[in-house]
Amino acid sequence: MKNAVSGDVLASKALARAQAAVGLSDLPVSPEQVFPGLGSALTAIEGQKAASPAAPSPAVGRKTNASESSVSHIGKVFFTLGGVNYVCSGNSVTSANQSTVSTAGHCLNEGPGAFASNFTFVPAYLDGAAPYGKWTAKALYTTSQWSSNGNIQYDTGFAVMNTLNGQKLSDVVGASGVQFNAERGLAYKSFGYPAASPFTGESLKSCSGTAANDPNNPQYNTQGIPCNMTGGSSGGPWFIGTSSSGYQNSVNSYGYGSNSSNMYGPYWGKVIQGTYQTASTAP
Repeated sequence: MKNAVSGDVLASKALARAQAAVGLSDLPVSPEQVFPGLGSALTAIEGQKAASPAAPSPAVGRKTNASESSVSHIGKVFFTLGGVNYVCSGNSVTSANQSTVSTAGHCLNEGPGAFASNFTFVPAYLDGAAPYGKWTAKALYTTSQWSSNGNIQYDTGFAVMNTLNGQKLSDVVGASGVQFNAERGLAYKSFGYPAASPFTGESLKSCSGTAANDPNNPQYNTQGIPCNMTGGSSGGPWFIGTSSSGYQNSVNSYGYGSNSSNMYGPYWGKVIQGTYQTASTAP
């Protein structure tokens, strides 16, 4: 777990496949520009030459993230794809099966491509400790738009967890309510475990702000808030309001480079709602 690679690299690969399919000029932003800290990750994983990202601005860092105490239902996500171990963030959400975790689509499926194995959720992770145990998944779900085409507009997934010591996840750590088809431009607080520099991935961070549409790629239909969390924070929950007790309404999906001052998340509309309903009622 300590050596797991940020799952953001998988979203980068998905965008690269999309570029190859439609032509580089048709996508205005390259994968390395979109996902922070990917240059070094790609070098390590694929042995390809990639430029190291510029150091994050200290001024940006002070304004767009905050340290948080651990929250019982928010945790780190670990998984394996293509023989590589990755790390993301996730959240326990209310569900009929009492065992559903939300995360980014690229944290459980290559987009397009294979689903992950060894998917494990560690709620309230802190400095290597797992105070509520390590929960393994028995089923993974994402939108068909992500699993078939890597469409960043639908970059959300849900994992159904096995019981642990005879107990269900939400009975142990609690669960967040969810909301879909909400008004745009709401105030949010997002959480995650950013692992790329200047963060370590060992503790929970947050970002807060009023959501605004992505001006660079409006076709994604995403919204962004002020945030400089890096790779590893992918899949962390967005809550409506100012605390982790609000309704979850998105996840951390992407930002524009290592000096980015905004984090973008998918709009949770009817498509993502359908995926949630399938996962949350699965046995």
